[in-house]
Amino acid sequence: MSGATDQGASATADALRGEVEWRVSETLVDYPAALSDMEERVAGIRSGSARELVWLLQHPPVVTAGTSADPGELVDADRFPVFDAGRGGRYTYHGPGQRVAYCLLDLDRRGRDLRRYVHNLEQWVIDALALLGVNGERRDGRIGIWVVSGNAGEAKIAAIGVRVRRWVSWHGISINVDPDLSHFDAIVPCGLGEYGVTSLKALGIDASMDDVDSALRESFDRVFSQGAG
Repeated sequence: MSGATDQGASATADALRGEVEWRVSETLVDYPAALSDMEERVAGIRSGSARELVWLLQHPPVVTAGTSADPGELVDADRFPVFDAGRGGRYTYHGPGQRVAYCLLDLDRRGRDLRRYVHNLEQWVIDALALLGVNGERRDGRIGIWVVSGNAGEAKIAAIGVRVRRWVSWHGISINVDPDLSHFDAIVPCGLGEYGVTSLKALGIDASMDDVDSALRESFDRVFSQGAG
């Protein structure tokens, strides 16, 4: 009886190690609720009771503080709610018109290499933007993905923030689709005051959230297929 139970548990665990679940939230998700949901899912992934997850969503206007956040970079502390995120990095703004993709992945089986994981997140965004007609680029010493926009120079179009618990990742990436860019004035985004922030809309790309989601789905498997066995 014990052997049959063990085999059943093993089969369930093997199934959960299969295809990544994709979740799309159609309404705005409050930031504390998202944190709570992620924490619960991380525990489930680690215990083998839940699949890996990519969660696509938008938040109401909110400022999140990473572990390196400098209070001096919170320009207008009263403008939006501010929450400690527990992820790496500094202050980040999230709000309507921005596609947030939280990646809850089992890095224990994908390879315990945080540097490669962050590189893959960057490449995922770059590949998705390319499908939308945008040339996104990395910059040494500057986290996130950047674009060159004519006389406006370099501007940030996507942010990346990562947290790992027992080799399960959470948090992830955000791409500016058509947010109110003036909202970023409440902070010094990621501590880089000399650079601007842009969006697909500001670049003249008329992409919907569905378009962005399709690009993210198409590029995900290609980037993250290695080390997933």
